Amino acid sequence: MKKKVIYCLLSLLMIVLYGCSQESKSSQKNVKKEPPVSLTDKDKKETAMELVSSAENSSLNWKKQYSYIEDIKDGRGYTAGIIGFCSGTGDMLEVVKNYTQEQPDNKLAKFLPALKKVNGSDSHEGLGVEYEQAWKEASKDPVFQKAQNKIRDRDYFKPAVKRAKKDGLSVLGQFIYYDAIVMHGPGDGSVPADQSFFGIRKTAMAAYKTPSQGGNEKKYLTVFLDKRDKVMHMEDAHDDLSRTQAQRKFLKEKNYDLPGLFIILP
Repeated sequence: MKKKVIYCLLSLLMIVLYGCSQESKSSQKNVKKEPPVSLTDKDKKETAMELVSSAENSSLNWKKQYSYIEDIKDGRGYTAGIIGFCSGTGDMLEVVKNYTQEQPDNKLAKFLPALKKVNGSDSHEGLGVEYEQAWKEASKDPVFQKAQNKIRDRDYFKPAVKRAKKDGLSVLGQFIYYDAIVMHGPGDGSVPADQSFFGIRKTAMAAYKTPSQGGNEKKYLTVFLDKRDKVMHMEDAHDDLSRTQAQRKFLKEKNYDLPGLFIILP
């Protein structure tokens, strides 16, 4: 969601691939077969969180982004937290609602009426500096961090992985779907349906078969990224294609298990 998109391999962070983990095929009989690698695996999910954070916040340290909040002038009001929850699209409201359910006595609870009022707009009415400070203070609370994680998983991560598995995609494909749903939304009405993740997926599937339909994964994901790039060009806030260019690089290099990352320290 953030205009400043400095993405792994293409950024000054000097992130490098340390390789792609490949599952070895055992020729031995009666050996228990390992379950397929998934983006839900702990290390793969951590890599996914780092990659999205590098794009959204120019940092691999995604856990440091609980406190992030600013208006990036993209028409969605405030953008905040670990994946850029927005005051204008409803997911920020969901985070604060969940936090208040678990921790009624918190500094953000009093802003719930204002968040409901500004939902669907870029307005700061009833929010402002006091709200920004309250968000940053709340970010120190593990309960608030848990609320951000919950809404991220419920509305973005799980739906993306579920659809990717249904489409027969690898870990890389699952990540490509997740990154798209974070930026373009899950089709909840906050953007035109054809510009949401599910709209992009529908358009891609109409143009080429998914692996589960008998298509080639690399070709299908290339079509998906092509369709996504067209949508990204529709908004000034999203017209930097460096994050999809990095994903195309992963595809070209056949890093279907999603490569791990580390930073070369000076």
